[in-house]
Amino acid sequence: MARPARRAQILAIAQELFARDGYHHVSMDDIADHAQISKPVLYRHFPSKLELYLEVVDHRGEALVTAIDAALGAVSDGETRGRDVVRAVVRAYVEFVEQAGDSSTLLFESDVTRDSDVRHRVEQASAAAAESICKGLRELAGLPPAHAELLAVALVGLARVAATSRYRSREVSIDDTVDLITQLAWRGVAGFVKDAPTVPPRPEAL
Repeated sequence: MARPARRAQILAIAQELFARDGYHHVSMDDIADHAQISKPVLYRHFPSKLELYLEVVDHRGEALVTAIDAALGAVSDGETRGRDVVRAVVRAYVEFVEQAGDSSTLLFESDVTRDSDVRHRVEQASAAAAESICKGLRELAGLPPAHAELLAVALVGLARVAATSRYRSREVSIDDTVDLITQLAWRGVAGFVKDAPTVPPRPEAL
């Protein structure tokens, strides 16, 4: 097998094992056995288990950032409504987790985040997503950078937790999840957007 193909095979197997069993319960022996290669061959591609794990995390992170950028790019014209941006972010997270399956835990629930290198790589994808969202919020609401950044991080956290919960329970459809979380998030974000339509109070609340 050519070197690039072998490397891709090892990454795919490692991703599956790390996602299923966690970093601490997977050994290089396990990965070599599942890949049907010798440990010397495995170590020629990845000198350590940590380096292999970080490579897997990076691949998952790149996929998430690509999904976020594509979602935001689809609504980045001059007529974009703020609600569309929020919906795009929520849908990107929900669909990413649905497609990634258990491997999404490598970004959201890593069991080795006490290691500073791992924590940085795990958080890098969410930080990149928040940066893109932050730019959108600044353009929509004219918020100071620090305020927009904090709101973007909060939105990422909301979308991530909702997406993970939906994936595990399977009790709510993807479309319903997107609608519910978008409504929840937008009612908060809309308070910062000057031209956002106001929502009249319910009669029983008067």
